[in-house]
Amino acid sequence: MAKRNRTWAVAKAKAQFSALIDHALVDGPQTITRSGRKAVVVVSVEEWERKTKPKGSLVEFFLNSPLNGSGLRTTRLKGTAREIEL
Repeated sequence: MAKRNRTWAVAKAKAQFSALIDHALVDGPQTITRSGRKAVVVVSVEEWERKTKPKGSLVEFFLNSPLNGSGLRTTRLKGTAREIEL
């Protein structure tokens, strides 16, 4: 099955919104242009969730850091907090 047009002008997207959704579900992301410039992309829920799903926890991020086990030592300043005028 051939891929369908993936770029839509705003007017065409509004007039054929149901078809735009169908194409996003079958063919993948659909770009909508405004005044000839790319404006937004319509994607399926599955695609959106796949792209926005967190890749791991903060703990996993630090455990996989190249600095993990490097022996890097940091010291914390023991002074008081600076004063600010409100």
